Amino acid sequence: MRGGGLLVAGTTSDAGKSVVTAGICRWLVRQGVKVAPFKGQNMSLNSFVTREGAEIGRAQAMQAQAARVEPTALMNPVLLKPGSDRSSQVVLMGRPVGELSAKGFFGGPGGSSPGKVLHEGRRKELFEPVMACLEELRGTYDAVICEGAGSPAEINLRRTDIVNMGIARAARLPVLVVGDIDRGGVFAQFFGTTALLAPEDQELIAGYLVNKFRGDVTLLEPGLDMLLGLTGRRTYGVLPYAHGLGIDEEDGLRVSLRGAVRESVVAPPVGEDVLRVAVCAVPLMSNFTDVDALAAEPGVVVRFVDRAEELVDADLVIVPGTRGTVKALAWLRERGLADALARRAAEGRPVLGICGGFQVLGERIDDEVESKAGTVDGLGLLPVRVRFAAGKTLARPVGEALGERVEGYEIHHGVADVLGGDPFLDGCRVGAVWGTHWHGSLESDGFRRAFLREVAAAAGRRFVPAPDTSFGMLREEQLDRLGDLIEEHADTDALLRLIEDGAPAGLPFVPPGAP
Repeated sequence: MRGGGLLVAGTTSDAGKSVVTAGICRWLVRQGVKVAPFKGQNMSLNSFVTREGAEIGRAQAMQAQAARVEPTALMNPVLLKPGSDRSSQVVLMGRPVGELSAKGFFGGPGGSSPGKVLHEGRRKELFEPVMACLEELRGTYDAVICEGAGSPAEINLRRTDIVNMGIARAARLPVLVVGDIDRGGVFAQFFGTTALLAPEDQELIAGYLVNKFRGDVTLLEPGLDMLLGLTGRRTYGVLPYAHGLGIDEEDGLRVSLRGAVRESVVAPPVGEDVLRVAVCAVPLMSNFTDVDALAAEPGVVVRFVDRAEELVDADLVIVPGTRGTVKALAWLRERGLADALARRAAEGRPVLGICGGFQVLGERIDDEVESKAGTVDGLGLLPVRVRFAAGKTLARPVGEALGERVEGYEIHHGVADVLGGDPFLDGCRVGAVWGTHWHGSLESDGFRRAFLREVAAAAGRRFVPAPDTSFGMLREEQLDRLGDLIEEHADTDALLRLIEDGAPAGLPFVPPGAP
């Protein structure tokens, strides 16, 4: 039996599609519905490794957690990982299949393919596996909640669309359009999005959902009534602005630093001091969610920095993952951050490198794959030499460090040859400088507390980790808050009818339609 479905689209990028999709998944599973998330094509440097070793967007992994199911490659069959403004690595069914320029992906000239898998206009060819994954999920689950990308009214891209109206029309999915009213102009966005679609697409635009509303909702209702009169489509809910949701984002080249620290209110420290963490905002930063678990700790203040002066008062500096290791290395040197990191190491002040950040801390990088820069000297803070391999390491390792069990995940082309130091996960430690390829290690509560105690001791801070912070429990509470937002502020009976029965019949056409 084919399960029900819904496509959550947005008037813009960052309108709230990811969190609304997660919220609907959590609300449904609490009603006893077997539900799965889906995003046909995702552009993000924030990715995750499933248990079968497939790489998918972290947003879909978070949505799977909201749905209380194990994430799989079926939930995000195409992942684009930008390497510049003009090209991306294409990950198909969890495995990299080559690099492709934006023109090549969308149908023009400009593809390159080490594995001879990709060529110009490949996006159209990806439609078949995307639809196959969606249909497999719909054959397994009661409902599949799909997330769109950007706006469904990208009229220049509609012909090759595989994530918005392309799949909605092929799968006959009703579409709920989310708009961020906090930015302003939401009525124009709803109307314009609908009016720029072809009649066949408009038939599936069931209605709207207002996100991030502040104030008295009765003041908004006249506008919603006028929108209904103009478009013939109702609004299915008005979600209030909610602070500190702490949900994984999927920004492509742009990283929302405000979101990366999750707008969380730092709880009072358990000890006498706070602990200050500075994260170097390297180019093409990936998996910046690695620091979320630190930001969740009472008394830990996390900020992103791009100047050497901002490292002076930091108790811990993190060099995070990046899709451009050699580019990040050059950036650190250009801004004086490399020298500041060297001074910290000489003074015994804590530095942690994660994945690409671990690689830049080493002695040498041989890269004929990512940057094709050849041999480049690293910062020399760890006795490590890195060689970039054509194949990507995708793994879910489990180990031990500082006497505590640690779980993580690995996503990297660089192969590290560790020549000395004390063992630290898959990397090493020299003095107060630590390096590992493992993402997500700080989400292991016991290890995080042990690591923060080491950092506090090296920094001379009277900081004490909270004994009972559970990052997994905090994430569950955040997902429940998303489910509560849907349950309390959306018309859930009407949403359920949409998911089960599809878009209402007879929705009017809003001119002018697609050009």
